[in-house]
Amino acid sequence: MKFDRIKKKLNKVKKESHINLTGMYVIGILYIILMVVLVAVQANVRYTIRDDRIKLLSKEELVNLKKVSQQQNKVVPKTLLVVEDGDVASQKAKNLFVPVFEQMKEEYDVLDVTELNSRMFENYDKIVLAISHYPMLAETIADIKEWVRTGGNLMVAYPPEVSGSFQSLYDILGIKDSGDTTMVEGLHFNNDFMIGGTLKDYFIIDAYDCALGLSLKDDCDIYIQSTEEYPVPLVWRRDFGDGSIVVDNFGILEKAYRGIHCSAYSLLGDYCVYPVINAEAFYIDDFPSPVPGGDGTYVTRDYNMSISDFYSRIWWNDIHDLAQKYGLYYTGVIIEDYSNQVSGEFKRNEEISRFQYFGNMLLRLGGEIGIHGYNHMPLVLDNFDYKDQYDAYVQWPSVLDMRNALEEVIDFTQELYKEEELLVYVPPSNVLSGEGRKLLNETSIRSVAAVYLSTDMAYEQEFEITPEDGMINVPRITSGCIIDEYMELAALSELNFHFVNTHFLHPDDVLDEDRGAKLGWARLYGNLCDYFEWLNTACPWLRKMTGTEIAAAVQFYDLIGVDRSIKDNELFIHLDNLIDESWMLLRLNKGQKIDAIKGGSYTEVADGLYLLECNKDEVVVRFAIQE
Repeated sequence: MKFDRIKKKLNKVKKESHINLTGMYVIGILYIILMVVLVAVQANVRYTIRDDRIKLLSKEELVNLKKVSQQQNKVVPKTLLVVEDGDVASQKAKNLFVPVFEQMKEEYDVLDVTELNSRMFENYDKIVLAISHYPMLAETIADIKEWVRTGGNLMVAYPPEVSGSFQSLYDILGIKDSGDTTMVEGLHFNNDFMIGGTLKDYFIIDAYDCALGLSLKDDCDIYIQSTEEYPVPLVWRRDFGDGSIVVDNFGILEKAYRGIHCSAYSLLGDYCVYPVINAEAFYIDDFPSPVPGGDGTYVTRDYNMSISDFYSRIWWNDIHDLAQKYGLYYTGVIIEDYSNQVSGEFKRNEEISRFQYFGNMLLRLGGEIGIHGYNHMPLVLDNFDYKDQYDAYVQWPSVLDMRNALEEVIDFTQELYKEEELLVYVPPSNVLSGEGRKLLNETSIRSVAAVYLSTDMAYEQEFEITPEDGMINVPRITSGCIIDEYMELAALSELNFHFVNTHFLHPDDVLDEDRGAKLGWARLYGNLCDYFEWLNTACPWLRKMTGTEIAAAVQFYDLIGVDRSIKDNELFIHLDNLIDESWMLLRLNKGQKIDAIKGGSYTEVADGLYLLECNKDEVVVRFAIQE
């Protein structure tokens, strides 16, 4: 009897084991089928190239047109920038305002303060004082006041040293009294004169004493003040006689803040009009690529899945939704392999399902594929010093090795996306040597997108055509999913200077603690959504573009020449080298309103600030008659 009971139990266990094993077989078969279907889907995601992409001119055309634009007869300079040789602050101001004037297409002269005399004043509409020591103006201060009273426009470019000579200008500057320099921790916009300014206060990383503590007369219009408990006026305008005064009391003279100083300058006189790019682009570096390496600790913590599954099921779905919500056209830049190989035969990556799936999905969204590299080794030779910042990077032994690797990744990418032109290159880690840059010009690449704001070894750029070879520089301004105060101010600045936004991120941001991985993807994605919500609210007029399209927008912007004049109730804008269209920002400072425009159209984008779309080389803006 006991033996029979034991036998029955054994048969029951065997039966249950058989059932469980069968279930496992079924699950395994279903999983295999699912994988086969997924691979088939990945291989068959189809795309079409948007036929409304803005086109690039040929390299030859760009070189010739750039040469013509540089040789064209310039109009008589109307702005005089007065500097002080040997003074550090003055040199910083010069380095800031010269590119600002050049990119605003404002004709200007630069003069050392020791050479200034009152006979020069009648030749200029605007004088910008970028000097620290106003006693050097002692002999001309009375003449400066008279020149402003009779219609001149004077700007103090940054807070100088307080002296008796500077104080003698207080009556026209609108200053009641002043003290020492004071800390500025943030910017508060009193009115809507800059795009996006009044949406929030903007704070400064590593704040320091960069403004004069002072109080103003009641007839000063304060546009920006500090965020402290007792605010300091930072930018104000005041009419004096028939002329105007602008004081820029914000002494941080860095590239990231160009748009603030540009906007201050635009308050001078009755009006200011200058060309802009009008574009927004979003780059995804290392995408498509093999599964990136990195620490998946926080992916496991939050999602309990592999890095590969996380990208397919979570990350890409969120990035896809972001594009659809805000109308973004991504530019993905491809990495074929994550090896550190820099010589020999560069073998073809045969694992292409991820490339096909993600790349085709990106193209279906209206995006574009560009080149990042065969691997993530920047195009630099043995003579390049990484300064111990990139321990895993290896320099290339020769230009030939760099060329072979580039040819492989371009051919690989062209095979995957046969209808796509490969026109955009993003340097790995934004590092690029002169030899690498020259090599790119031998390929199909037409645009290099590195960075706008410099770091130790980054390839820093301006928005421009390279005159020697026609390559178009399109720097990226902001990055990642942790948009700090510095990036916020840089983004605000560039909306008001170039009317542009360029952003990039890496898929492996979520794997790197330095880029916020510990916060988790949900938080990082939330930050990214907040940033684009701010951008879309601040500037919904930006044209959404791919990397090639924004390069085309930059080419038109860089080639345009502008001449302006005003008569009675009309502003006349003459454009040289107009191709298709040009975009301008027009600032009106005397309360004028636009009644009509000939040769274009307009949109008010801030208080007294208009975006002009110009499609004729002669544009006339007629103002409404003020009662």
